[in-house]
Amino acid sequence: MESLLLKIRSYFRDHVNSFRTIFLGFVVLVLAGAFLLSLPIAEASRNRVSFIDALFTSTSAACVTGLVVFDTATQWSLFGKTVILILIQIGGLGVVTVAILTMMMTGKRIDILHRMTMQDAISAPQMGGIIRFTKFFLTGTFVMEGIGTVLLWPSFAKTEGFWKGLGYAVFHSVSAFCNAGFDIMGKGKPFSSLTSFVSNGWVNFVVIMLIVIGGIGFLTWDDLLHNRFRFRSLRMQTKVILTSTALLIVVPFVYFYFTECAGLDLHTRFWASLFQAVTPRTAGFNTVDYGKMSESSLLITVSLMLIGGAPGSTAGGMKVTTVAVITLAANAFLSRKSNVNCFNRRIEPSVIHNALTLLVVYVSLLFGGTILISAAEGLPVITTMFECASALGTVGLTTGITPMLHDFSKVLLIGFMFFGRVGGVTLAYAVVSNLKKDVSKLPVEKITVG
Repeated sequence: MESLLLKIRSYFRDHVNSFRTIFLGFVVLVLAGAFLLSLPIAEASRNRVSFIDALFTSTSAACVTGLVVFDTATQWSLFGKTVILILIQIGGLGVVTVAILTMMMTGKRIDILHRMTMQDAISAPQMGGIIRFTKFFLTGTFVMEGIGTVLLWPSFAKTEGFWKGLGYAVFHSVSAFCNAGFDIMGKGKPFSSLTSFVSNGWVNFVVIMLIVIGGIGFLTWDDLLHNRFRFRSLRMQTKVILTSTALLIVVPFVYFYFTECAGLDLHTRFWASLFQAVTPRTAGFNTVDYGKMSESSLLITVSLMLIGGAPGSTAGGMKVTTVAVITLAANAFLSRKSNVNCFNRRIEPSVIHNALTLLVVYVSLLFGGTILISAAEGLPVITTMFECASALGTVGLTTGITPMLHDFSKVLLIGFMFFGRVGGVTLAYAVVSNLKKDVSKLPVEKITVG
């Protein structure tokens, strides 16, 4: 027995790197959640749900997506909702972060391997100070979720009662900050999300702030606090994240204000337009019915869902920095510049290559999934594209087709949600990082493009 344990330990030491640790951690989390949700105690009427539906729900919660095959409020018992909330919290923080938290609470020594894994998990620029940053990250998360709970509590207490309103506030604060998009508002109307609060400026404001704060990431907040919000002193990445985030909120807001929300009164029009501009970047809540939106609005939302939030945040998608780097590279090429510059700094070619690779992978998966699901389900292309983008970007917005999908489509979306949360780079490095690097170079020959 002892020799077997030594062999297992040796195997993991030689074959399991930080990326595989992250990958395996999410696999274990998803499977554990699926097992718990498949138990009769997790279902409101004490009936078992199919394992594929339990797996879909568990993946959606752990990968902070929000796509659901059942209405969360009516389908799941208190136990089931608690499991979903825990999955959202662990998925938002990251399994590695939770493991580090457990080690700190139990007084265990955090070795170099755990520090390296934590660095990769949160996309930190350096390993130095990673434990300090982890403490800041955890403290900030719980503080912001606590503040969100206190601010949302009065609004939910009006309709649900004092203590039940507290439970609603906790659930939706955690879901919003982790950019999960799960809601328990469906008792009046299933799958309603926050549509009943479309005119409630306070609820809209609190949820929007939680989404944005969680979506720009604590790497950004750490930089902002360290430099006392002096824009010139910030790292280039922070400047890119803040600038891109602002543009990706303002431009869609203007579009929705003058198109989809034009028929509403001015107060509702403002909040509905702002909410729909913020939520596609991986939050998943909605205050208007996406099933009634025009195809042009759906296409804009698809683009926002693919872009996602910032690196090292609770958000998914390609990330705003990826799109910013590609845009800057295209601009430099069209301007015949030899270097790609941003905020008086030069971007390395390897970063540009990574960004282009991510773009190709995400677009390929989007179109491939769209074609497969559209053909299998007999649904319009724009509808299935919206669903695939929602899964890939770990958003959770839907036009209402998710509960009607067959198992094949559900499995495909499960894979997309997992890919979107774990990340293409992590998955790729988990597979090939131990392969020998190709150091040889072949002769160069020109090829015409464009």
